[in-house]
Amino acid sequence: MNSLHRQLSQLGGAWRWKRRVMFSLYPASGFLCRTFCSSTSQLDPIEIHKRKLTLWFSHLPQEEKQFGGYFSPETMHVDPLILERQPEDRTGFLSHPSQTPSSPSFTVEELFEPTRICCPDRGPTVLLYGAVGTGKSTVLRKLVLDWCTGKTLTHFKLLIPFSCEDLSQLTKATSLRDLVRRKYLHLGKTPLLSGEADQAKDVLFVFNGMEKMKLDFRIGSTELCSDPNEALPAGVVVVNLLRKYLLPEASILVTTRLSALDRIPERYVNHYAQICGFSDPDRQRAYFTSRLLQQTRESPQNHEAEALIQLLYLNLQRESQLATACFLPSYCWLTCATLHFLHFTDANAPIRTLTGIYTSFLRLNFGGEVMGMGAGTGMPIQEHHNSLMLYVVRTVGKLAFDGVTNKRTSFSEQELEQWVGGKTKTDEELRQLAMFRTDVLDFFLIPCAESGKGFPREVSENDERRYVFAVPAMQEYLAALYVVLGENKSALEKLTRQVTVAIGQAGEDVNALISILSKFIPLRIFALFNLLKLFPKLFEQISSRNKGKIARTMAAEMFRTEDSFNEDVLDQVEQHLLGVHGPQPQQLSESQPFELYPIFMGGLLHYGNRVLLQQLGCSIKSTTVSQITQALRKYLVRELSKPQPPEELMDLLVLLYEFQNPRLNAEVLHSIRSIRLSNVRLTPLKCFVLSSVLSCAPSSYHLQELDLSSCHLTNHILEMLLPAFRHTSDLNLQFNSLGPESCIILRDLLLDPKSSIRSLQLCDNPLLESGACILLEALPKNQSLRHLSLMHTGIGDQGALQLAERLHQHTGLQELNVAYNNIGDNAALALVDACREHPSIHTVHLYLNPLSDVGKQSLYVRGVPREHGGSGRRVKVLASVTEGSDVSEDWHPILSVIRENASSWERERVRQQLQVFLRDLEWGRQQQQSLWKRLHFRRVEKGVRQTLRMLERDTLPRPTGYSK
Repeated sequence: MNSLHRQLSQLGGAWRWKRRVMFSLYPASGFLCRTFCSSTSQLDPIEIHKRKLTLWFSHLPQEEKQFGGYFSPETMHVDPLILERQPEDRTGFLSHPSQTPSSPSFTVEELFEPTRICCPDRGPTVLLYGAVGTGKSTVLRKLVLDWCTGKTLTHFKLLIPFSCEDLSQLTKATSLRDLVRRKYLHLGKTPLLSGEADQAKDVLFVFNGMEKMKLDFRIGSTELCSDPNEALPAGVVVVNLLRKYLLPEASILVTTRLSALDRIPERYVNHYAQICGFSDPDRQRAYFTSRLLQQTRESPQNHEAEALIQLLYLNLQRESQLATACFLPSYCWLTCATLHFLHFTDANAPIRTLTGIYTSFLRLNFGGEVMGMGAGTGMPIQEHHNSLMLYVVRTVGKLAFDGVTNKRTSFSEQELEQWVGGKTKTDEELRQLAMFRTDVLDFFLIPCAESGKGFPREVSENDERRYVFAVPAMQEYLAALYVVLGENKSALEKLTRQVTVAIGQAGEDVNALISILSKFIPLRIFALFNLLKLFPKLFEQISSRNKGKIARTMAAEMFRTEDSFNEDVLDQVEQHLLGVHGPQPQQLSESQPFELYPIFMGGLLHYGNRVLLQQLGCSIKSTTVSQITQALRKYLVRELSKPQPPEELMDLLVLLYEFQNPRLNAEVLHSIRSIRLSNVRLTPLKCFVLSSVLSCAPSSYHLQELDLSSCHLTNHILEMLLPAFRHTSDLNLQFNSLGPESCIILRDLLLDPKSSIRSLQLCDNPLLESGACILLEALPKNQSLRHLSLMHTGIGDQGALQLAERLHQHTGLQELNVAYNNIGDNAALALVDACREHPSIHTVHLYLNPLSDVGKQSLYVRGVPREHGGSGRRVKVLASVTEGSDVSEDWHPILSVIRENASSWERERVRQQLQVFLRDLEWGRQQQQSLWKRLHFRRVEKGVRQTLRMLERDTLPRPTGYSK
């Protein structure tokens, strides 16, 4: 808001206007109403009006920053489906995008064309209506901007927009001209509103959100008025405009919701237009393209954005649940924001969270909305208990919580009746419930697109209609909000709170009364009153236990055993949006997983989300956050003492990231010594999450192991992970297809004085000779590295020779693995000689290289120190399962490494090496005289043959991320 004020001031300086600006933003309606006081200008007042409207309506809400930049309404706008309805069927509604409309689609501009005007002396009145989220405010925003630029409605000289929410707050009587002058000072003297002749035929009034006003069309209650200069209540002025008693030549456009259609009598409306959202996948695809491709145009991310749109379009064409949800443009926005969060998050963008996206989504649609603003009520908008969002939480949120508790995603009509308004009693409650069901309920719940999915099989066999949440994650979000707000209290807790509040309010009066009566009555009688002071303390204890229960629920839901082998939660969100292409992900549990539920509970405790929820009328106190956080830390530390699968560990990192609590993160990390994320598909977002969480730890914190093997890492991702690498001692980057350019990043990591890498495993990455040479540049200045694995990295003979030349520059290295690198005899001998002369290297891995029998024998001989000169140390050389005519004492580790990794290696090459092992074992066995040694050879042969059979039958396990 302050930044917008500065932008207005800068623009004002450019225009040389002296003015004072006061403005207020209504997020739900999307309109900015401001009061301007400006000096006289030489420009035409209508031109000034157009410039200011362009400035006001071009401003986009704060939530648009979710997309990493600013967009103009022109580039983002996609026309929704608008149907003209007859008065008798105006309540019709397209409930599913597959329904074909019976009437042609219109634009709002077409309804005001001069050829459609029946009575020349009276301007038309068009009522544009639709459910929450169909795009009414967006259509009006585009309409106003197009009029300002001369693209449409050019036959109107003046367009005057009003926010009905703003008009409903006016308490002082005012005339129409004063009302226009109050909102638009520069139009105070325009002759178009004088009421003379037919000048008003060039005026279009726009009233947005008519359901916010209390209009009474009865003659006895609202007097007739045709004078634009007569002061009347704002509601009376609007009624007379709609009656065509005041400025009858003027045209009027009114927007409202479904529940308020009957607020304006039918005889005062010329055209009913229903806005129906995006009725087909092509409109939805156009919207996604305008959002996701706008900021990635002419950038490397453009191809990724195009691929995302294509996958999304294919999923929409299946008429899936997502297609039904995206019938509403608001859910298209949520889909785009979520995809942008999942795929285009980087370290330079503002920190965003999934919980923040959903909270912003609700603020866009329900910000400032209250219950009880309809006809017959005069409740002020600021009343906390009137918050529409709080009403949603207590009804739809309660339904969502019941579904999460019982592992159900679909609900019958009887269940909706039970949870949404089943306990209404008064007429006012019934009226609110009817409005809620008409306008809001369909926004969250839609008919189930696939029967039999998401509920028990015996129930799905019935023919009853069932409903699901438009977006599955919304069920988990609302259930989490229901719990965090404390709406799931027991009857005892609710009664205790009411009594405590009553005692607290009367506490001062009771103490004053006791102090007076104590002068006349013995003090012992008043000992009973002291018990009242204990009651608030008792409530605090009960409340504290309830917060501990919330934390225990979060931890229990986070580490459910049946969800241990599911995809991580971010992948599940992506699969819902883009669909599953290929084999279905493994899911051992038959019940529906709700793994976002505890993550949303943590994210809702973040201060930024609590501020947005406060604007929605949902207050989460700081004391509640503190109590939940303290209890949650204890439960998380207890669970982390047990081994966790990689996917569950990734979900925990997401929870800590959503929480955005550095102190809690540091305390939880203190109990974590190893992070093993093997086989988790690390996207830029997940890497950002990992780095952000680890950045909360003190500089003295170090992980014993960070396993990122088989995580689909790229150079860009490596750069994002550098802060996390600085906290690591054992770094495993195997099976990631890292090329030579990645070695530049790893070299800089080894040279970083803040880094303390002791073990670096780069097995199965195509580093090649050039990459190895870059990596070796770090050896002279690095003092921490002890174990270096370059197995199957393609360094070849030249890379091995370079390594042999530079080994002496690093005096701390102890173990070197260059197995399976196409290294010949000469290079291998040179490397072993260098290792033998090295002061600390004790083991060299050279198996699976094309070494001759003579070369192998020479390697074992070279591994033994010379009698004169040299370091006098023995270097263990692992080149085969045999050492000359004996079995190598390290034959079992060699076979284990081959079994672990052979499924990702060249099968023919591995098969040939295993056959060489068998030949060496057979020759060595024939040289033995001892029966025990021959049996030992047979045992090793059996292990090699078993590995060979597993390779031929393709039954070897996939890489687990571990190799020596």
